[in-house]
Amino acid sequence: MSADSAALDRTLAALADPHRRQTIELLTERPRRAGELASALRVAPSVMSRHLRVLRMSGLVTETHPEFDARVRVYALRSAPMAELRAWVDATERGWSEQLAAFREHLERAP
Repeated sequence: MSADSAALDRTLAALADPHRRQTIELLTERPRRAGELASALRVAPSVMSRHLRVLRMSGLVTETHPEFDARVRVYALRSAPMAELRAWVDATERGWSEQLAAFREHLERAP
C-alpha cells in the first residue's frame, strides 16, 4: 500500500462517522474550540475528544492552543486531505465515465 493510499484510507475512515462529518462541516465556517464542537453536536466532551483525535490523526484537522490558556484546544481544517480525496473522486469518476461511454458506444454499434 502506498503512502498516498494509506492517507486516503485514513481520510475515508475518519469521514465514515456522521459526528466527524458534522465536525468538518462546522469547521468549514471557522476554527472552533473543542467545547464548542461538543455543544454543537450535543455529545459529551469525552466523546468529542475521541472524534477529534481521529480527525487529527487522519490529518483532517489541526489543534492549537491559544497563548492565554494551554488547556483550551482550538481545531481548524487542513485542506490537503480533502484535496487528495477530491482528486481521487475526480479520477474515479473519469474512469467510470470513460467505461460508460465505451459501453454506450458498444451498444450503439451492436445490431
